This record gives sequence, structure tokens and C-alpha cells, in this order.
Amino acid sequence: MAADIWSWTGSDTTAPVWPGRSWPLGATWSAESTNFAVFSPAATAMWVCLFDDEGTETRYQLTEHSLGNWHGAIPDVAPGTRYGYRAAGPWQPSQGLRFNPQKLLLDPYGRAVSGDVTPGPAIFAHDFEHPGSPSALDSAGSTARSVVVADSFDWGPGGDPPQRRRWRDSVIYELHVKGFTALHAEIPEDLRGTYAGLGSPEVIRYLTDLGVTAVELLPIHQFFSEPHLAELGLKNYWGYNSIGFFAPHNAYSASGDRGQQVTEFKQMVKNFHEAGIEVILDVVYNHTAEAGALGPVYSFRGLDDRGMYHRVAPDLEEDEDLADLPEHARFDDTYWDVTGCGNTVNAQNPAALRLILDSLRYWVNEMHVDGFRFDLLSAITRSGYSVDMTSSLLTTIGQDPALRHAKLIAEPWDASGDGYKVGEYPPPWVEWNDQFRDTMRDFWRGSSDGIRTVATRLAGSSDLYADDGRSPYASVNFITAHDGFTLRDLVSYESKHNEANGEENRDGTDNNRSSNGGVEGPTEDATILARRQRVAANLMITLCFANGVPMITAGDERGRTQGGNNNAYAQDNEISWIDWRPDDAWLRMWDMTRTALKIRREHPALRQRHWFEGRPAIKGGPKDLAWIHPAGREMTGDDWHDGELRVIGMFVSGNPLRSPGPRGEQQVDASFMIWLNGSDVDCEVRLPENQWVQAGHVALSTDESLEQGTEVRAGGTFTLQAQSLVVLQQD
Repeated sequence: MAADIWSWTGSDTTAPVWPGRSWPLGATWSAESTNFAVFSPAATAMWVCLFDDEGTETRYQLTEHSLGNWHGAIPDVAPGTRYGYRAAGPWQPSQGLRFNPQKLLLDPYGRAVSGDVTPGPAIFAHDFEHPGSPSALDSAGSTARSVVVADSFDWGPGGDPPQRRRWRDSVIYELHVKGFTALHAEIPEDLRGTYAGLGSPEVIRYLTDLGVTAVELLPIHQFFSEPHLAELGLKNYWGYNSIGFFAPHNAYSASGDRGQQVTEFKQMVKNFHEAGIEVILDVVYNHTAEAGALGPVYSFRGLDDRGMYHRVAPDLEEDEDLADLPEHARFDDTYWDVTGCGNTVNAQNPAALRLILDSLRYWVNEMHVDGFRFDLLSAITRSGYSVDMTSSLLTTIGQDPALRHAKLIAEPWDASGDGYKVGEYPPPWVEWNDQFRDTMRDFWRGSSDGIRTVATRLAGSSDLYADDGRSPYASVNFITAHDGFTLRDLVSYESKHNEANGEENRDGTDNNRSSNGGVEGPTEDATILARRQRVAANLMITLCFANGVPMITAGDERGRTQGGNNNAYAQDNEISWIDWRPDDAWLRMWDMTRTALKIRREHPALRQRHWFEGRPAIKGGPKDLAWIHPAGREMTGDDWHDGELRVIGMFVSGNPLRSPGPRGEQQVDASFMIWLNGSDVDCEVRLPENQWVQAGHVALSTDESLEQGTEVRAGGTFTLQAQSLVVLQQD
């Protein structure tokens, strides 16, 4: 493609592209014209390429270049028009410059994407035969297009204000937009696997009945599959391969991909909000779908490769010529990868940082989402090459009026060793607490070293979150998540079975902390099946009653299985989709999960905002939290250091709560005693004699001999089955 520069051809001519303005970035539609603005400071020329319904491309050169932004306004561009950019500039890969006008590029600020990519040589900027040279293949026939969007959505008479449910009242449910409804027989077939299907009355009834207050959606930013998956006959299912940080993924739209996906997403959010359910997005700002330096070029690499992606520090000892250059000119094109995906977004670069912040604000202000879970957050909270809790990203989010009140969840690690920062993120961040996950998995499979750490995790992980002024709800507790075993597989398999992923079972973690009960995988043995369901219920109920914010993985409440696959990222099929048929479902698990969440919801004693102090909340009252030995005494120092102890009682007082109510009133609730037996033998437990709580009943139990409603009294005893728990509620 010749990089012809537009110029006047006569005294009476009119420029086909008006000057427009350099902001806002992206395509901004109006009835008169559409303004296009794209950041590409090192480009020497830029074209907007418009495509009609037949796919014919018309190119318009942008002649204005202000502060690194190429911009111009084109009249009479209709909403729904597909477009892309072509950028000319230096081809100097060693300097992080990979301009190639043969490549059609998505708008980094595009609000919708039409089409998909076709893997092949055309989507790469370099020549396959000579990687140091630019490709001469035009990529327009192999890549997607951005879409001009003019969406005016009616949020209703109230405008759909933010939900802002308190963290301590929240129950998060992690789900996949497609996988949740792909097999749902009650949803019309054309809506299954879509935003419309997810926002349907059938789904909302299910979630509200279960007790969910927030859905955490696996990535819905526009993403593409990795090219190598096509060679295996697979495609990216989870979506952790983002390329369009303003665009809802088009494959989840039932109504079309010419901007309709934006309206459909908003309607889904509105439906959830009307039911009192918040929407949290799992966002992947740490890397993009463009992979390593020799990966495909979809957008950023063709516009600002050097600025967008973090590079290793130049080695002055290895390359002495660099030492003679001024510091700003020293450069090594080697990508610095702490994501495991080939590249790391350089959030220290002002343009990349702006992109992330503008994207977050857009989803809050325009799409009305309630919060974000940041994938591999440590990768983009770096100053230089070290994780920094005062980094540009954390600081700007913390002071931003649109973002600081959103729900902010950190995955507090990345793919590097030094990125693991559980317990270290500053307020207002909360964190995925993998230490809760590991501790509870070990306890319920009989592999814990005594009971001390178990108690700490049940009480909110004060060792991680109390020292910096955060509350127990800073711990987002979970047993499973999208990556790893499902809850059912956790009690059915001791080893991963990922053969379907095409990597000879090498992928996925081997640190599963699982137990199969004696048989690997499916079995007809009734005793083993009963044990599996009991242990799974123990894990679920422990999650629901632990101090902190519970996160449930979709389908765990009904016994979803992936056949032992603990890394189903490329399984867009029945392996990953939820099976809604009752045939093989663990329906008792559903009932127990629903009951546990109902008890939690109705009793503020089980979701307190302050840390337990182990002393009375009122003079002469019981301790707010007490740990009870199965012999009926309060735990002693020796008990805490007993590495063989696997049974403990957790007493939580509700009379009164330490925290006042919203108007300063004293809050009084029932008290609870939760007994956990993680050993492989039955255990007699004694309820302690005391002056405050004399009688109660079984509110929930995984021990079938202790039926719901069974009465208990202080000083009495009962036998708690091996690997089971019981929740006692004060009468």
C-alpha cells in the first residue's frame, strides 16, 4: 500500500476528511459527521478504512496529528458502519516499531467489533519466511472490524443508579456468559449462550432463589482465540485474551454484531439491577491477544507497539553500544512477560494507563457495571519491574470519583514469583484469598496440620488483612474458580485429566489438593458417592459461613463436573457448559447451598463488618468469638498446637453485635455454634456449659443423623460423623 499523502488538488475542492478533534479517542458519532481519533505517536500517516455491507473498503486519510493523536471527522457515516485503521511508519522491530499499512487495525477505543479473525500468515505483521521483514499480505480479509456505535439506551425513569451493596452483604457467583445458558432448556434456543439469555427471567429467578447478590462474568471484553488453538481444533473459551477493552464480546450477542451487542449488554445489566443483582466484570488489562513479539497484529502492535508493551531492561554489560547512548535512547525489544501470555501491558506508559482508566470509566458510567475483578493485577501494578502499592494504576483508581466506589477485586498475583501479594493491596481493594482455598481444601481432605490456620481463615484471615486497616470483607473466600477443578471434581479426582486440551495432559496445575474417596472419577459405589457429596457440602457450607465475602463458582451448587479437566480454557463445549438436567445433578447440594446463604443473609452475626476480638461485646456478655474443643472447653494453648486435632467448634455471639446499626442502635441476633469434623473418625462433642446460651437447634448439617431441627442443650453431647459439619442456632 503506497503511503500517499493527501493534498489540495484545486482551488474549489473540499477536504474529504474534516479536521475534527483529537478527543475523545475512538469513533464519536453525530448526525453530521463521525469523529475518529487514534493514538499513534510514531506513525507517519494514518487512514480510516470504512467498509460497506458488501465489504468494499474506502480509505480516508487523517491529516491532523495532535499530541500523538491522529484525528479527523468524516461526514455522513451511519451507525453500524464497520471500520479500521491502517498506519504507516518505520519498520524497525529492534526499536519496537512495527508499522505495516498492509494490516487493518482495530480501534483500541472501538465500542463494538464485527466479525472474527481467520488464523494464517496475513494476521502477522512480519513475513513468515523472513521475520525481520514486514509482511506484504493484506489482513483485511482475515481480521475483524470496529463498529461505529450510536447507542441511546433507556435506563428507566430512575436512571439505574449504582447498586453499591455492602461487601459484607455480598455473595459473588462466578459464571461464563455462554456456558451458563448454552444447555438451558427453558431459555429459547436463539438466546442460549448470549447476554439476552443470561439476563432472562429464568436465570434471574434461579440466582435470586439461590441467594446470589452479584454475578462475576468471565471476560466479556472482545477477545480472539490464540492461533495455535485453531490447529488443535479448539478455541479460547474463557476469554482471557482480550483485544477490545471497550467492546462487549460479539459472539455473546443474540441480536447482531453491528453495535447491537452494546444495547443487549446494557439490557442484561438493567435486568440484573432490577432484581437487585450487581454485575462485576473479570477484566484482563495485563496482556492482550497479540502475544509475543512475533504474535499477530490486531491493533496495538500496529499503532504503538513500543509504548503498549513492557520490555526488559537493556543489558548494558552485554551490549556496550547501549551504554554510549542517552538513557532515553537505550532500548531492548525483548518483551517482559509476567503474564505467561507473551506480553505484559505497560501500565506505566501514560497512554496505556489512560486506556485502562478510560475503559474502566466507560464500563461504569456508560454500561453501568458495578465492579471489576482484575486478572493478574500484580502484572500492571509495577514501578519499573517491582510491584508497587503506590503505582500509577492503583493511585489513579483510588482517587477517581467514578472508580473508587466501584467494587474492586484483585487477583493479587501474576505469573512471576515476586508478583504474589496476597494481603498486601491497599484499601479499597479486596482480594481473592487463595490461602483460604488451600487451607479449607486441606482440612476437608484430612491433610491439615492441626486447626490453627483453619480457625484463622474461618474468622476472616486477620493475619492478611487486619494490619492495614482493612475489614474481614477484604478477603474474597473461594474453594474453586474457573481455573482448576470444579467442586465435584475436587472430591472425585486426585489427578488432572486434561487430555482433551491437546497438550498431552501437561497443562493445568498439579497442586489440586483434592481427594477422590478411593476411586478415580465416576463410580457406582454408594459409600464413595455419599462421602464425596458430604465433603463437597462441607466445603460449600464452610465457604458460606466463613467471615469474608463468599464466591461460588457457577454449577458447584448442583455438582457440575468437567470430567477431571482442571484447565478447560479451550473447551467451548459440554465439558465446560453447565448441564441443567436433573439426571446427574447433586440436588441436595443445591438445597444446602440455598439454605446456608439464606441463614447468612438473615443473620448479621454471620456477616459482621468488624474483626472478632475474642472478648465480650458488652459487659457480662459472652465473647464475640470463642473456639471450643470437642471436650466442651475453650481451646487452650496446647490445643492450638495439637497437630492431630481435626475437630473444632466456632461460637459466634449475636447478643449483642459489636457494631451498632445504621442509626446507632444496638443489634441483637441469634448466636451460632458451627462444629467441623475434618477427621476420618466419628467424634463425640460436648456443648459447653455457659450462662448465655442454653438451648438451640440444628440449622444445617451434613451429618444425616443430625436432622435439621434437632434440639440441643448446653452441656449436652452428640456424635458428629467423620468428615461432616453441623450448624447450631440459638433458640
